[in-house]
Amino acid sequence: MSLIGKQVEAFHAQAYRQGKFVEISNEEFNGKWNVICFYPADFTFVCPTELEDLQEQYTTLKDLGVEVYSCSTDTHFTHKAWHDTSDAIGKIEYTMIGDPSHQISRIFDVLDEEAGLAQRGTFIIDPDGIVQAMEINADGIGRDASSLIDKIRAGQYVRSHPGEVCPAKWKEDGATLKPSFDLVGKI
Repeated sequence: MSLIGKQVEAFHAQAYRQGKFVEISNEEFNGKWNVICFYPADFTFVCPTELEDLQEQYTTLKDLGVEVYSCSTDTHFTHKAWHDTSDAIGKIEYTMIGDPSHQISRIFDVLDEEAGLAQRGTFIIDPDGIVQAMEINADGIGRDASSLIDKIRAGQYVRSHPGEVCPAKWKEDGATLKPSFDLVGKI
């Protein structure tokens, strides 16, 4: 089931952010662009490489007005312990959401019910709390956070330029299209 174009459902959770435990909810997504990156579990193998890569893109994402969240079915306590013991995870400045109840993983339809773990899902959410892009990878396939930059720029462009769309491989300041009857069959 696709979540594209759908409002993020209400949730509340505990999270770890920059040395503190914080409460967050879907309300934090309002008024800004957001990326939420689900992963199976703390203290694993592919997950720290992905989260470290996401941290390496964090400044660029922040410059685009984007807030970043990671989420697994671990607790916020486990996130803190991982942050305190892993060189890769110790670099993370963005919010690490705990989802031990599986509520958020179910909302985003990334929960592997049998394993009780989240799949590798990435979601781009606009300032209205609407899902604009999503990608879900198999457990053994790590993600490249740099691919989020162009997707977010395209989403921001389309939002601020109604009636225009961004073609494949679109880059900032690249040509866009204005869908119309006259354009049908011309591309």
